[in-house]
Amino acid sequence: MDEASRRLLGLGPIDLHAHSRESDGTESPGDLVRAAAAAGLGVVALTDHDTVAGWDEASAAALEVGVGLIPGVEFSSQIGEASVHVLGYLLDPDSAAFRGERERIRVERVERAERMVRAIGRDYPLTWRHVEEHAAPGATIGRPHIADALVTLGIVADRSSAFDGILHWRGGYYQPHRAPAPEEAIAIIADAGGVSVLAHPGSRGSAVMRLGRLPDLAAAGLDGVEVAHRDNPPAARRQLLADAERLGLLVTGSSDYHGAGKPNRLGEHTTEPEALAEILRRATGHPPVVPS
Repeated sequence: MDEASRRLLGLGPIDLHAHSRESDGTESPGDLVRAAAAAGLGVVALTDHDTVAGWDEASAAALEVGVGLIPGVEFSSQIGEASVHVLGYLLDPDSAAFRGERERIRVERVERAERMVRAIGRDYPLTWRHVEEHAAPGATIGRPHIADALVTLGIVADRSSAFDGILHWRGGYYQPHRAPAPEEAIAIIADAGGVSVLAHPGSRGSAVMRLGRLPDLAAAGLDGVEVAHRDNPPAARRQLLADAERLGLLVTGSSDYHGAGKPNRLGEHTTEPEALAEILRRATGHPPVVPS
């Protein structure tokens, strides 16, 4: 292990899943990193959905406040109609496959959001302009921004209510979209020199656990599973720990912080230094940001 990695691992608690307003969080990448420092974290990962737009700003803030940064991404993938999220850490952002998939997803997300807004707007006073007001300049608009617009308009009480009702796939306004299989997301991450971790696989309705797909994903090159997460109930965590040991997968823990967008708190779940050490050892795509 090199000196930079040793220094990174000694900085303090490690939270490997957080979002900025470059996707569906509510804080700028820099403010997210500053919030991580205020919360007592030593290392935080920026894992916005399908974008690396916040990496530069977050990196500068990390050096400013003395927090280690793991640049990452949260890939959207699907098994049937079920959404599956795969975290990728320390990828090369200029990898051709990674860059191409980001652009495809960006276009698809916007087109899907526009279709949903048109459908909702037939029954509620919602327009595309309302939704745009809730996205940072240059951010890819998606369902969380629609949810925030619905809250502002007083149509729903909060984001959770929006996703449980109007934006739910049974709500009548849901629009399908194409996302790669998780095996494809894992391959893109590996091709970019990154490390892949399945996000909150024990959450309600998880297709991975319900369909017993974890061994298939491990065989496809999955590196780890996010076990300590508020959406993974105790029984699911126990099963995931047993599966991880059996399949030789890394185990992580994270907050999945979204600022004011969700109740998740920075550092409410963390990753053991040994797991991060192994991520650092395997990754070849992009270095972590390590303050001096």
